[in-house]
Amino acid sequence: MKFDVLDKGFIEVVDSLGNDLTVVNSARVSFGKRKSVWSAADRRLVKYLAKYKHYSPFRHLQVQFHIKAPEFVMRQWYKHVVGIETTSNSSTKDHAWNEISGRYVEVEDFYNPKIFRKQSEDNKQASEGAVENQDAAKHHWQQAMFHAKEQYQKLLDMGVGKEQARAILPLNQYTEVYWTASFQAVMNFIELRNEKTSQWEIQEYARVLLRCMYETFPKITEIWAEAHGWNEAG
Repeated sequence: MKFDVLDKGFIEVVDSLGNDLTVVNSARVSFGKRKSVWSAADRRLVKYLAKYKHYSPFRHLQVQFHIKAPEFVMRQWYKHVVGIETTSNSSTKDHAWNEISGRYVEVEDFYNPKIFRKQSEDNKQASEGAVENQDAAKHHWQQAMFHAKEQYQKLLDMGVGKEQARAILPLNQYTEVYWTASFQAVMNFIELRNEKTSQWEIQEYARVLLRCMYETFPKITEIWAEAHGWNEAG
């Protein structure tokens, strides 16, 4: 399962652990019970667990993603992985994260926006609308990219190490990671990033992640979304 994001990015579901009954059985084990067939009672149980934040049964569902995204998106994403805690309801639990290294592999792909957004007048960290002169903005962007890539390649050609030459590259360079996380951790990411105050580019990834979760764990995702007042678009 693989979906394109932005101009050169993607999210691919590589593997998953568990199914819709995993949450039910993880919760019911306290009563010594185990189900093999989904029922209406199971739906009610899962909705209760999600609504009242009894999250530990949801951590038994795991998904491994292969993600390609611009570096500035990954910097925001990584905030959901660092500072892993051990408290029972921490949404930063249950992550594994491995990233492609510019020390070993030359950087080749860069993100190019279709629309250049205008700085928000009342929010220092946000943008809104579009700048008036799109052609001029595109020209400046392309000029900066041309010189950055040209000088990077010249450094490599003269024998400078990739680990050092990469330091001149801009944040729109694409990187790739493998991210494994629990259902709860993924849904926490979606809740925080699939909303209007997040940067548009990471919203695009959050929307695709939600689509991946509907495809991977359809019943549990639907019930979670219902319990938290979401629709399929977020």
